[in-house]
Amino acid sequence: MKYIKLLKFSLLLLLAFTFTGCFEDRDDNAITASIINDFVWKGMNAVYLYKDEIPDLANDRFATNGEYADYLNSFAQPEDLFENLIYERATVDRFSAIIPNYIEFEQLLSGTSKSNGLEFNLYFKPGSSTEVFGIIRLVLNNSVADNLGLQRGQIFDAVNGTPLTESNVSSLLNQDTYTLNFATYDDNGTETLDDDSIISTTNSQELTKQVYTENPVHQTSIIDVDGENVGYLVYNGFNRNFNNELNAAFAEFQANNVQHLVLDLRYNPGGSVLTASYLGSMVTGQFTGEVYSKLIYNNDLQQLNDNYEFVNGFDGNSINSLNLNKVYVLTTSRSASASELVINSLSAYIDVVQIGDATTGKTQASITIYDSPNLTAENINPNHTYAMQPLIANSINVNDVEVPSSGLIPDISLIESPRNFGILGDINEPLLAVALADIEGIGRINPNTPREFTPIHTNISIKPFEETMYIDNNQMLNRLELK
Repeated sequence: MKYIKLLKFSLLLLLAFTFTGCFEDRDDNAITASIINDFVWKGMNAVYLYKDEIPDLANDRFATNGEYADYLNSFAQPEDLFENLIYERATVDRFSAIIPNYIEFEQLLSGTSKSNGLEFNLYFKPGSSTEVFGIIRLVLNNSVADNLGLQRGQIFDAVNGTPLTESNVSSLLNQDTYTLNFATYDDNGTETLDDDSIISTTNSQELTKQVYTENPVHQTSIIDVDGENVGYLVYNGFNRNFNNELNAAFAEFQANNVQHLVLDLRYNPGGSVLTASYLGSMVTGQFTGEVYSKLIYNNDLQQLNDNYEFVNGFDGNSINSLNLNKVYVLTTSRSASASELVINSLSAYIDVVQIGDATTGKTQASITIYDSPNLTAENINPNHTYAMQPLIANSINVNDVEVPSSGLIPDISLIESPRNFGILGDINEPLLAVALADIEGIGRINPNTPREFTPIHTNISIKPFEETMYIDNNQMLNRLELK
């Protein structure tokens, strides 16, 4: 891989800020707009992936300092300017974000947040378009909920005694402390949904969110299938701080002579691109040095286009590789970004059998940029805590194929249903059971299951910074240094 000196990158950013000569001498007197708005425009002009699609980000957009200042002053809030610079928010760029407090945000990226340890899906009750019920999909290890004994599959239909509706569910479940009122699902002994109902119970549990750091390596197990060992891994986020734990999971698989792997990414919203390349290298091992995935930047930053390769080690550690030619990946509509990168990148080399639901559909990577001379976390403007996480590059595989915005379609469609969530890692859990049946060679069961329930999308924050695929700032700077 060829590397560019950091100085070149800094100059490149400087050029991005000063393409028009009349802006070379900008100062506080010339620019009367908010310093935050100034940062927002400069940052987006420098690195935004869809810069060419936004006329207001053109390098020659403003003829004078005054015109530039008037433009910035026309936006009352930095968020307003930021949204004005986003390309097709509803369909293309659903993911770029402006960050009011980068200190809290950095904690989120490290996996630390206030949480009670519950992840859940919300649905409309059978026969209703307003009444809502929830089902616990995941209880994080060593969390408040875990210590209280809550379990995947438990159903609730009220909070603090108030029945859930589409209009109140966000406010009720976004509280730091609340009481879940549990219910049961009654299918009335039939296969149809028309006569199903949610039955309230007197059982409840109060939960209070605490500062919590999630180890994304949620669960591992070894399953014997006709004398062959199947490794099963529930992996919930590509967090660079837990690369060693991920590698240790594959050491367990390696030590048990795993011949098949089921990679459960159904609740994995993404994370570090570099960690995603490590995971691909752990699944395989026979492609070291070959291109795993590529990042393609905007037209002004084509010099930064780069390849991520299969590797055999990181941070002085050897990667524990399984040398597999086939992997099973479990997905839902929550599987996004780096999860999709893994499927897309591996599929160019080995057989990837995707089971579950179509993924989110996000092929772009982002980076955290700060109000500093070179947009990094060095010499940050102390007058505010704003940062941005814009999309800056498209991720494609070695064959130049990107993840479609509609998501990756599973080879075997099987939608999670609150009628039968099952226990993660149990051989009868529906998605895992399908993978094991295919490994055993007894045929693909329950193909193309119809969508019985569609989860309701709300503004409830369940997992920090969902649907994220980011480029590590330090790692990006290291790539730009001369090795």
